[in-house]
This record gives sequence, structure tokens and C-alpha cells, in this order.
Amino acid sequence: MKTLFILPLAVFVGIMTSCKNNTGTSAGNSADSASSNPLLTASTLPFQAPPFDKIKDSDYEPAFEEGMKQQLAEMEKIASNPDAPTFENTFVAMEKSGVLLQRVNNIFNTVTGANTDSVLQKIQEEVAPKLAAHQDAIHLNAKLFKRIEAIYNNRAQLKLDPESARLVEYDYLEFVLAGAKLADNDKIVLKKFNEQLASLSAKYTNQLLAAAKAGALAISDTSELAGLSQGDKDALAQNAKAKKLDGKYLIALQNTTQQPLLQSLANRATREKLFNASYTRAEKSDSNDTRTTIVQIAKLRAEKAKLLGYPDYASWVLQDQMAKTPQAVDKFFAQLVPAATAKAKSEAADIQKVIDQQKGGFQLQPYDWNFYAEQVRKQKFDLNESEIKPYFEINNVLQNGVFYAANQLYGLTFKERHDIPVYQKDVRVFDVIDKDGSQIGLFYCDYFKRDNKSGGAWMSNMVDQSKLLGTKPVIYNVCNFTKPAPGQPALISFDDVTTMFHEFGHALHGFFGDQQYLTLSGTNVARDFVEFPSQFNEHWALYPQVLQHYATHYKTGQPMPQVLVDKIKKAATFNQGYSLTEILAAASLDMQWHQLPASAPLQDVDKFEAASLAKTGLNLSQVPPRYRSSYFLHIWANGYAAGYYAYLWTEMLDDDAFAWFKENGGLTRANGQRFRDMILSRGNTIEYGKMYRDFRGHDPSIKAMEQKRGLIAE
Repeated sequence: MKTLFILPLAVFVGIMTSCKNNTGTSAGNSADSASSNPLLTASTLPFQAPPFDKIKDSDYEPAFEEGMKQQLAEMEKIASNPDAPTFENTFVAMEKSGVLLQRVNNIFNTVTGANTDSVLQKIQEEVAPKLAAHQDAIHLNAKLFKRIEAIYNNRAQLKLDPESARLVEYDYLEFVLAGAKLADNDKIVLKKFNEQLASLSAKYTNQLLAAAKAGALAISDTSELAGLSQGDKDALAQNAKAKKLDGKYLIALQNTTQQPLLQSLANRATREKLFNASYTRAEKSDSNDTRTTIVQIAKLRAEKAKLLGYPDYASWVLQDQMAKTPQAVDKFFAQLVPAATAKAKSEAADIQKVIDQQKGGFQLQPYDWNFYAEQVRKQKFDLNESEIKPYFEINNVLQNGVFYAANQLYGLTFKERHDIPVYQKDVRVFDVIDKDGSQIGLFYCDYFKRDNKSGGAWMSNMVDQSKLLGTKPVIYNVCNFTKPAPGQPALISFDDVTTMFHEFGHALHGFFGDQQYLTLSGTNVARDFVEFPSQFNEHWALYPQVLQHYATHYKTGQPMPQVLVDKIKKAATFNQGYSLTEILAAASLDMQWHQLPASAPLQDVDKFEAASLAKTGLNLSQVPPRYRSSYFLHIWANGYAAGYYAYLWTEMLDDDAFAWFKENGGLTRANGQRFRDMILSRGNTIEYGKMYRDFRGHDPSIKAMEQKRGLIAE
């Protein structure tokens, strides 16, 4: 399971059709302002890559203001055009608007997600409500919507090409969902809701980042770190030193409930302290406590949905998704919960046996699970994580695994370059070269954890693809792997390996975008479709031809022994009851928060969470949700509200699609080209169900997902 790929401010501008425009042309007030603020003109670097060496924090706010000013003028010109509305003078003109704003937003999202500071955080909170108001000024412009509606109602007679027809239908629905049909008085109320929600989401993001930072666990006595490798200890000492905690060890929190080191820490008291630091990070009744913020967000979202004519926020969100309704999601969950929880309970029993055999004298707790599950895994599969990591040196995984698979499937090659400025010294940049020798974009990767980086892993664009605007993609992947101590190799877990493949799957989806219009390009697709290409790409991490190409020992260069490869494959279904249940619990929490009606009172977060998990049968005491409500960044700030189910929904798609590959010869250029042509390059130009059926030959089946998870026999 992987985390977000859209950054905080994307929730404020990403939904906006008219703002999904690129950095293709120059913008600025004057020569003087342009020369002093590099954001006001298109970059002269290859592919308009951001000039991070020239951009200052103080450049963003005036650039946002100018970008919004320019786009509002552009939109007003479209709305006031005396000529009869046509596709060209309305929809194409909208696609060409907002160039400066999109450029600023893309770059700002990059740094606020991966390398923020107090100045940027302040700007983020100040700009968020302005961007929300900007969206509303466009979506609720009656003259503009009248033109859009006229073309939409007459679209059958216009004989538009398929992509243009899709754009008309998409834009029309987005405007309607944004309130374009509301009465004037209701539009005023909606604008207020949107401004408040934008402010609260920005506030939540910064509260949570501060809470995670403050929640880092400092250890003084090395005996408390029993079970960790010397490399791990050195990295923790380095973390502490960076915080002027010399002589101590600092365990930074990742954004999930369970923390990676819980698998190795032999000291139970340390495990409990680390788990509690994670579990309660945003519930300290201090300025970083997010609970008041999220109940306000939930309430406002429910009221907004009611205003727009929907029974709850989830019903509103799902209108343009593949699932369509909350009931379809609930039905999907119902197919998974019984088998997942049954398997989790069986796994818990196996773990308890180990604890009892060792005369532990205690009942399994959440902070014990990963430590003892690792022992069970060793018993059942004779697999030790420490055996595996030496074969997964991060650069080797990238070059000879992730890039190699992309070459074998799609013909891509990659060349690192060092002449492009980056926002932080650990960031690397690569040319992405297509099978015909042409360059299709730039790829940035930023893999190591920092305190000023949001948790999780994600992909996004610095520059978007659009034939209309003449721009090609500049894409980045961000992860949060532990940075090794100086002079030590960066050895990662197999879960980290699959994260790299996952995020690069998103990147491929973006690189292969081949659309006329940015609004429909690349990863600009529904939440419950966008994770399909990324999760599909994970399958190649264990594919024999790929694995043997990158899984080599960092010291000897020897390939991973087949016996160890077999162990990894046999262990692939291990702990899947736990894994699936924690994800289902989080996804269920998300849906229940967003199925609250407007009439519901402000919730007590702790009571609501407990009741919601009990209602769905996901209240297993040893299996907490992957994200608790208070630190569920996806749904409160990153655009996944009523959408976290998408990871599981798209898992069904990716497993079923990979089954097609297995049925048709596996990893071949022909198969890769077919997937590229029929899925990866289509963006949002075809209805998702049809797109999938055209590739697979039938509707997605849940069978392959159940088999991969070990819930049913193959």
C-alpha cells in the first residue's frame, strides 16, 4: 500500500477544470517584475523545468496573486465574448487560460510537500482561501457557464473529435458539481464554505506536519534499541545530531500508524513508546491537535453537499468516479471484510502462539504485531529482512530495476544529468528518452526522509503534458526512506522497493500522456482509476527477469540466491489479513466520515472512530487502521476525501490486468506497448469502464486480487 501522489494545494486547484493548464507561455506584469520574480515567466531550462536556484520564498505570493488576476481576466473575456459560443472560443480558450497560475501552483506544491519551511507554510495558509475563492469566481460565473451549457446541450450536432467531446462533457459536469446551477444566494453560501474548507485543510496540513515532527521519539540508552542494525542506529544518531540532540537516537515518525522499526525493536517498552508516539501524535490537546479541525471540515463538507443537492459529501464526490456511488463502494468492501478479518484473526493466533512459546506472559498488542509477525515469517518461510536488504541498494533498484522494467516494457531509457537546479541536494534528475530516441520529459526523484517533508510517497508534475500548449511532462517522485549515515550504503526493504515501482508507475502514466488538452492529460483521471497504473507497476518488482537484474548484493555484486527469491515469493501472501484489514479500516473511516448528513452534530472524533469500526466489523484490537482520523492526511488535505477506497478498488484493476499479462506472455515489448496504448496514454479521454474492458476483454474481476492476497486459492 502506498500513499499520496497529489500534494496539499492540489486539493484547492486540482478539481478546477479551468485551472488545469500548463506553463506553456510567458506571463508577467512588466519587464521589471518578470526579471525580479522568476515565476512570472516560463523557464528557459529544458522542458521549462523550474529554476529552483533563482526562486525565493518571497516570490510565491505575488506570483499567485498575479496568476489569479490574469486568469480571471482571461475567463471574463471568454464569458463576455459577444460571438456565439463555440468549442474554440469557449473550451479551447479556457484550456489556454491560467498558464501562470498553474506554473506557480505546480512549483509551490513541489516545495511545500517535499521541502517546506515556516515561510512557505504561512503562505500556504494565506493563499489557500484565495485559491478557493478564485475557483468559485470561475465555476460560479453565470455568463461563462451559460456558454458551456449551450455547447454541452448542442454537442451531438458539433461533430467533435472524441477527445474534444470528452472535454465538453467533463467540464460541464465539473462546473455543475462545483455549483454552477445554484441560485445566486446559494452561490454566496457555497463560496464561504469553500474558503473555510480551504483554510482548514491548509491548517490541518501544517498542524499534522508539526505534530509528526514533535512526536519523534528520542532514545538515550542504546539498550532500548536492541534488535536494530548498526546502520539503523547510526542513522538514528544522525537524526538526533541534526536536531542538536548529541548522544541520543531520534526515531522520526512516518505517516502511517505502524512504524517501520517496530518490526525490529526487541525491547517491548520501546515498541510501546514508539507506537503510542505514532498513534497519538495529533491528539495531545495542544496547538497541533487536529481533532477540532477535522470535525469542522467534516461538518462543512456535509453542509456543502446538502447545498449542492446531495445527501452527503461522498455522494457528491463519487459522481465523476468509476464507482459512481457510496453504495457501490460499500458493496465492494462487503466482499472483502469477512475474508480479511478472518485471515487477520488467524494471523493473530499464530503470533500469540509464538509469544506463548517464548513465555512472554502477555496478550498480543498492536505494537507487538510486526515484531512477532517477522518471527512467524521466519519460522514459516525462513525469511529474514536483514538477509534481503543487502540486495536492495537504492540506486541499483532504480537503475537496474525500475528503469530496466520501463525499458523492457516500453522502450524507455534514462540519462542522469547534473545541470538542472533542484530544490534540495538529495534530488536527482534524469532525461526520459523514448524508444525512437526522442526525449519525452524530465524525471526527478527525492527518496530520503526529512523533517520538512510530508510523510508517505507521491508523484506529481512540475510541468504538465499538453499538445495544445506545446508542453511535455516534468515529473517527480517523492518517498520517505531512511537516509543512511555518511559513507553507508542506502539499503532498503522490499516494501520500499515496491514503493519505488509504485510511484514510478504514476510517473509512466504522466510521461505517456498524449492529450491535446491538459485537463484530460496523463494522471488527470478519477481517484479510483489513478492508482491503477501505479499499483500495476508494482508487479514487475518480483517478476523474475526484472528481479534478477537488480537484486544483487551491494558488496559482492552477486545475484540474490534463488532460494532467497523463492522465500520472498512464498512469503508474498504472509500477513495479508493484517495488511488488508488495516487498509479497509482506514477506507471505511473515510467513507463513514463523508456519509455524515448535514444534520449530524459535530462529532467526538474518538467516539466516532470507535463506533465506525465496530459498525463495519473492522474493530480488531490488534489491527488499528492504517491511518487514524486525526492523522489521515489523504482525506483531510490531499484530495482523497471519500476516495481512499480507490487504493483497493484499483488493486482489483491492477491484479486483473496483470493476470492478462500472465495469460499473454508476461513481460514483452508487445504487451507493454498494448498497455501503453490502451491505458497509460489515454488519460481521461475514455469512460473508465470502457477503457478497462477494451484492454481486458471484460469487466474487472476481484478474483485475481483475492488470489494475490492469499484469501482464496489460485
